[in-house]
Amino acid sequence: MIKAFVLLLAALAFAAAPFFSPFDGFDPNLYPVPQDDPPVQPAGYAFAIWGPIYLGLIAHAAFSLITRATDPAWDAVRVPLTLSLIVGAPWLMIANQNPPAATLMIFVMLGTAIWAFLRTTNAQDRWLLQLPVAVYAGWLSAASFVSIGLMLAGYGVTSEDTAALIALALAVVFAFTIQSRTHRAPEYGATVVWALVAIIIANWGGNAAILGLAGGGIIALVFSWGRST
Repeated sequence: MIKAFVLLLAALAFAAAPFFSPFDGFDPNLYPVPQDDPPVQPAGYAFAIWGPIYLGLIAHAAFSLITRATDPAWDAVRVPLTLSLIVGAPWLMIANQNPPAATLMIFVMLGTAIWAFLRTTNAQDRWLLQLPVAVYAGWLSAASFVSIGLMLAGYGVTSEDTAALIALALAVVFAFTIQSRTHRAPEYGATVVWALVAIIIANWGGNAAILGLAGGGIIALVFSWGRST
């Protein structure tokens, strides 16, 4: 019961964060090399997915407390998901000030979200146990590597195009690996595809290698859905 209650508090705090720390993407001028229109970043509309993510996580946590407080399948998810949301609650505030710290934080969020996602094995409660966690983990799987691309280009390690290619390759390999282990949850891969499509749209008419890599990632993830059950 206590873990379920703490999870609900964490989900509410996480969803409330944008009201206290509005965020429209990393400030380009926080990097030594300003990132005004980096090719690694998805088109702006893609970030609207945060609305369903916030609502889904609150619904998950509320249902967990009200009707599944003693269910072992739900309890298995609570600790890692709570940890991810606790780290995520101040993330927007940090991201507005310190991209390197925010990058480290988002990978902690990703790791704990994947840990939670891999524990969502109860098919009976698929839509409230698995779906919100899968979508959250899927978006973080894309956003975390976007942060890596911004860091590489923003600190002059590589060009913006090379940074985008490195970040995309890592994201696709990571997401395909996770999706291949979780055939029961194609919504994870579908969320990554959402991000990849938005990257294609943002780069349309630009670097063909970036477009090809994002397109190849979509094909690979769609292939993995076909094996989902």
